[in-house]
Amino acid sequence: MLAATLLAVRLAWRQLRAEKARLASAIAGVLFACVLVFMQLGFRGALFESATNLIGSMRGDLFLMHPMTLASFRPEPLPRVRAQQALALPEVERAAPIYLAQSTWRNPVDGSRRTIQLIGVDVAAGVLDFPGLAPLVDQLKRADTVAFDRSSRPEFGPIAALLAERGGPIEAEIGNRRMDVVGLIEIGPSFGADGNVVLSEVNFRRVVKERQVAAVDLVAVKLRPGTDIAQAQARLRALLPPDVMVLTQEELRAHERRYWEEATPIGFIFAFGSLMGLVVGMVIVYQILFSDIASHQKEYATLKAMGYSGFYLARVVLGAALILAVAGFIPGLVLSWFLYGVVADATFLPLRLDLALAGLVFGMIFTMCALAGLLAVRKLRDANPADMF
Repeated sequence: MLAATLLAVRLAWRQLRAEKARLASAIAGVLFACVLVFMQLGFRGALFESATNLIGSMRGDLFLMHPMTLASFRPEPLPRVRAQQALALPEVERAAPIYLAQSTWRNPVDGSRRTIQLIGVDVAAGVLDFPGLAPLVDQLKRADTVAFDRSSRPEFGPIAALLAERGGPIEAEIGNRRMDVVGLIEIGPSFGADGNVVLSEVNFRRVVKERQVAAVDLVAVKLRPGTDIAQAQARLRALLPPDVMVLTQEELRAHERRYWEEATPIGFIFAFGSLMGLVVGMVIVYQILFSDIASHQKEYATLKAMGYSGFYLARVVLGAALILAVAGFIPGLVLSWFLYGVVADATFLPLRLDLALAGLVFGMIFTMCALAGLLAVRKLRDANPADMF
């Protein structure tokens, strides 16, 4: 069986190699589909990773959130008293409020304004674990100070260069208030926010003056060591009123991801783009294989007359589809890896081409070529020796 399969693949390769222009066209079609699928899935993965990056950096076993909150950048305020009520449970060690809002940032160089994400928190509570935040805790306790996300888009200004040049805090304007940027942290932009700053609870309320003191957006709950998270979650749900959801960190990330995947058209667009790339590639491969079978009709009829079965000839066609899948995937993988770097540098989004993604795309490309081959196999029924000779 293996020897017969290898013979069929060898015959398919010689058949494809005989028409170099047709082979190049088929490989180009597979390469196009491969790159399109890689880019669409890469953007989709970057969307979900960047959307949940903030939540992934929070340190808490459970989180309290308003049921009407759709996404972190569009929070529904929650009564701050829910944090104190959570402390009534003996298993709860700490309940730290988190404030989320968006305001305008004035570029300190050219004066342009751009929307930025504000993250207000008790910086000493250890709720956030952003790189670079720990050394800035004492400075962020001072009035009108913020930590700027170094991964924010360049339209916010060369903040890192200005800090290095002056060797100390630089003045910035958030909303209509003058603030001092005391250092840099690392969060990264997302589809909901191009930049981020972290500031204390008091400084947050100074910038977002319309925010009521008794309203928070999220509460990070830290449990005592050894506590069963599922049991504590059930007890908190029974203890707190229905105007609050009690979620684990994974459930909170899934909630955020579900918003981008189901409540916005972006997730659907990326998935639809991948599907269209596969359809286009399948049509190209089908046309190439169909034309190849049609031009070698007599040769296939001769093989039938010599005793080769229709199943063997189908393996020849599927072998050609496999060759095209591999020949188009390899250059498509290299080109996509290069484009990932270009796009990541331009958009600051976390595009990553890993082994799992490469395996998924190859499986999709191989399936695409196999389906095209199965459709083209139908043409073999016309290879009847009695009609050909």
